Parts: sequence; structure tokens; C-alpha cells
Amino acid sequence: MRILRADGRAAVPWRNGGGLTREVAAHPPDAGWDAFAWRVSLAEVTRDGPYSPLPGVRRILTVVDGGGLELTVDGAVHPLPGRHRPFAFPGAAATGSRLLDGPVVNLNVMVREGRMAANVVMVRGSREVPGERTVVVVALDGETRLGAAGASGVRLGRYDAVVLESAGESVRGAGAPVVVRTEGVAAVIELADLPSGALPDASPDVNEAAEAGR
Repeated sequence: MRILRADGRAAVPWRNGGGLTREVAAHPPDAGWDAFAWRVSLAEVTRDGPYSPLPGVRRILTVVDGGGLELTVDGAVHPLPGRHRPFAFPGAAATGSRLLDGPVVNLNVMVREGRMAANVVMVRGSREVPGERTVVVVALDGETRLGAAGASGVRLGRYDAVVLESAGESVRGAGAPVVVRTEGVAAVIELADLPSGALPDASPDVNEAAEAGR
């Protein structure tokens, strides 16, 4: 279990001046844009603008703060009002965004197509974390705790994260299953190698709401 506190992240301004990004986690660690298998980040968006094309990358975008935005993907308009509704789209698509009511913060998940799959689930209450996959948990609203059922666990403040590495056939080794418990909302991002670890393209929250980054 790797605990990643929000206050330890560096902010990287966009070249177009429309916002900034803070990387939460990536694999391999510190991989560049042409080398990551998966990447999770938080982006503060302050104005409308295009997304940089990323051929070979699958993206999942979730608005986690602010009044929502509208994405145009290869000419199709997708309104994303409110928060906590993941939306998946291909990185190679011609994509632009328009703010609906002021600046927003987006949770962005990116995976290399054909190599990795991702599933983004918005948790309210509690959820057991699958032990056979790598999982990233990001606290979005309210206090979130992560640990064995009945234990106090690790406390996560807003935008703190935890990375749980895959334990193969066991569930995090021989210990009790890990449970996410939140008083608000937390994102559980499941990551799996393809093809044997394939995940569905969308959970009930995805497209209806799932994948992204600018």
C-alpha cells in the first residue's frame, strides 16, 4: 500500500495556459507521455480549449469539483453537468471542452490501449477492493478510510490517494480484504493488464460517465 498525500504533488502548468495538472500516480513511476502504461492525475481547468491528441491512449474524465463541462469528441457533443460522472473516450479523438459554470477540477485516468484496461467507480458508503488487480483510490469529498473491515484504517483527506498493488491469486496477501469507507465520495480505479485481465469498457457510472486528462 502506497499512501500519496495531496500536499506533496507538484503543479505543472499547461502550455496553453488553460489550467494545471498534478500527477497522482503512474506506472512505471515517473514515466513520460510516451512510456506510461497507466496514469492518474487531477487537473484544474480555468478556461475552454482543445485537448492534446494522444493516439494509442484511452482516457477517462470525471469532474470532481465545479459546475461541470461540455466535451466535444470527434464532433459529438457530450454534456457533463455536475460532478462524479466518469466519461470514457479515445485519446486520438479531436476533443475540446467548454466550461459550463466556471473552473472545474477533473480526475483524469489514462491507459495505453491494447495493454491496460481501467474501470472507474464512484463509491459512496463502502466497497471492497478487488485483490487481483492494481487499484488506485482517490478521496474526493468527505473523510475516507481504507483498511480491513472493522479496523480504523488509513485516513485520507480530500485528494489524498492510495495505490494497492495487485496480489495475484490472493487478496492483498493472506490478510483480510481491503475495504474503502467514505462519508462522501471516493474514486476506486481498477487497473488490469490486457488481454487476460480485461475489464469491461464501462461500469454503471461510466458513460453515463469514465476516462481522461488534457
